[in-house]
Amino acid sequence: MDTVRRWADAGRLPTRRTEGGHRVVAGAALARFLQDAAGPRPDLGPVVAQSARNRFSGIVTRVVKDGVMAQVEVQAGPHRMVSLMSAEAAEELGLEPGVRAVAAVKATNVVVELLGG
Repeated sequence: MDTVRRWADAGRLPTRRTEGGHRVVAGAALARFLQDAAGPRPDLGPVVAQSARNRFSGIVTRVVKDGVMAQVEVQAGPHRMVSLMSAEAAEELGLEPGVRAVAAVKATNVVVELLGG
């Protein structure tokens, strides 16, 4: 199993050093890495159980604003979630690549919420 340190050591994940010598990863770099690492979606087989509401914690990987609307992509593990919302809502939430967020799914709607801390 790969670790973040191995990915950084191998040059797959760019890092920088703090004054104290700790390595940190920029949110936007992590977003790009997650998109690349997800690769093609595997066939997971038939659905055997489902929930009316699901929450996927992840990282915002892309935000495209076009006038009134915005398209927000969240990479949650191997899952790429896409939400269409008003550009105003995306701006108010401060959504941009690298921001931690939750994609809450109910029926066909994806709602993006910010994670605290």
